[in-house]
Amino acid sequence: MSVSVLPVRGTKDFLPQEMIVRDYVQNVILQTYQAHGFKHIQTPIMESIERLSKSEGGENLSLIFKILKRGEKLQLNQPNLTENDLVDSGLRYDLTMPLSRFFANNRMALPTPFKCIQIGQSFRAERPQKGRLREFYQCDVDILGDSSVASEIELIDTVTHTLLNLGFSGFTVRVNDRRLLTRQIEQAGFASADVPSVCMTFDKQDKIGAEGVRAELLEKGFKPDVVEAFMGSVMKDMSVLPNADDEVVQRLKQVIDVAQRLAGDKFQVVFDKSLVRGMGYYTGIVFEIHSAQYATALGGGGRYDNMIGQYCGEQVPAVGFSIGFERICDLLLEKGFTPPKVQKYTVLVYAPEDNLTDVFVKAAELRKQGYTVALCAKSKKLGKQLDVYAQEGYTSFISFADGTEKPLGKRD
Repeated sequence: MSVSVLPVRGTKDFLPQEMIVRDYVQNVILQTYQAHGFKHIQTPIMESIERLSKSEGGENLSLIFKILKRGEKLQLNQPNLTENDLVDSGLRYDLTMPLSRFFANNRMALPTPFKCIQIGQSFRAERPQKGRLREFYQCDVDILGDSSVASEIELIDTVTHTLLNLGFSGFTVRVNDRRLLTRQIEQAGFASADVPSVCMTFDKQDKIGAEGVRAELLEKGFKPDVVEAFMGSVMKDMSVLPNADDEVVQRLKQVIDVAQRLAGDKFQVVFDKSLVRGMGYYTGIVFEIHSAQYATALGGGGRYDNMIGQYCGEQVPAVGFSIGFERICDLLLEKGFTPPKVQKYTVLVYAPEDNLTDVFVKAAELRKQGYTVALCAKSKKLGKQLDVYAQEGYTSFISFADGTEKPLGKRD
């Protein structure tokens, strides 16, 4: 019986043409983040199962890929085995928890505030569907050690500039504050302990609508009069910022006002009471970028001031933004996007009888002149060979025999 060559369910192979777009998007993201003063770091894809399971990752905690103990530590012949006997680590489900551990471990060598970039894979054991894989890349920017409103504004400015550099425009940055939402839920009559459950249901309102929210809250056993109070207050006037003179509302107003001034007419920044964000570790302002053109979110994040303190024993303010790398790549590929050429791409065509040393020397000379060079041994079907390179973005070919350069597509 033959072994399947398909990738593991929920993962994907990427062809060269797809990788051209993915590499381009990743480079634009990295270069834009770095141009805004953020520093690139890297953390392992594996973390302690104890840290993962206690990190307030919301529903993602049930989606952790768990890793068996190795070697002598894995003793399968023990009676009454439990999961704790078998598992000691797992694959990260996002980049925020690893960053918190990283900062706690390295904070003596890091500046304050610490502005960093993480680009890497995350893993979630969920049901695969279009636009949602079990292995995916995330591209995060975070500011640690700064509690000022400037941090939220800087992250919005950085990520929106990145999207503009990738050719997106006309999107909307939605902003809310989890503290404001918590306050409104409690004022409707819910107990403090019920707030996370209410938020989980409220977060679905764009998919199930107001009636769906009402029905789910009643199914959870909440009192009808409390549910109706919620529907009559929190569920109305989603885009109207409460008229209250307190720190939460004033901070929201400042973020929205400054970010909108920086946006000009390129995109909008609005208050949206319906924005929750699923992670349980958010403590303050949350934000999400939505594209009406593509009917999807392009990124999101928020403030998580309590998370790092779990690892270092002292409160460290933190706020982060994750851009939707996989979704952006899919959108660009679907519309046939081709990255702009910043170099000259040429194919050096040589005959099998040519001196290989001279061929490689010639290729090196061309690369010093700024060319990206692919070597191609000439066959009887040179036209088909060059068609493949043309599909990969090469624009010309050079004959090693006479040194002439011709555009691909004109091969007389």
